[in-house]
Amino acid sequence: MVRKTKEDALATRDSILDAAEQLFVTQGVAHTTLQHIATTAGLTRGAIYWHFEDKAALFNALMERAKMPLESALYLLEKQCPDDPLADLHEYIVCVFRLTVDDQRARRAFEIATLKMELVEEMNAVRRRRAEWKEQWMATCEGRIKIGVEHGLLKPDVDPALVALGLFALIDGLLRAWLLEPQSFDLVKVGEQIVDTHLECLRVVQ
Repeated sequence: MVRKTKEDALATRDSILDAAEQLFVTQGVAHTTLQHIATTAGLTRGAIYWHFEDKAALFNALMERAKMPLESALYLLEKQCPDDPLADLHEYIVCVFRLTVDDQRARRAFEIATLKMELVEEMNAVRRRRAEWKEQWMATCEGRIKIGVEHGLLKPDVDPALVALGLFALIDGLLRAWLLEPQSFDLVKVGEQIVDTHLECLRVVQ
């Protein structure tokens, strides 16, 4: 009986998060109330308060549950000493674009975090996640670029920190532009072409 009660509680919690995710995408975080979420989930506000202290706690739990495209593809950068670091970075970035297009939950989480909310103190999960991911990206990307320079694959005057920051801005900007107007361009095809143009400028001409 206890096991069933726990399972029911988890199912209710997930239904609350699912409803919040749906509403945050369609009407934004600020314009979504706990009553909106309760109604969509078929619950009372009391049921929501049983699981979450307030909307900020609910929002942060939603962000903790989600795995955004930028994070989901990081396994591709766990390889050690790649033979071609630019190809490695290319594979990762294109995977991010594909996940954004194909993985609806990952896309919704990124859309909520970047376009549907204000980065106020109460909604600290996004700020923390973004800072952590950016730090990890910078360190990993800089490491790849340094390997490329050391192996004579990339131009010797390339600044790894600047490259990492530029690629971060490029990825983030393309994702935001596509989310605002998904029909305006093919994120995977056009995104790959833009990224390749940028990366090839770093390569030593043989």
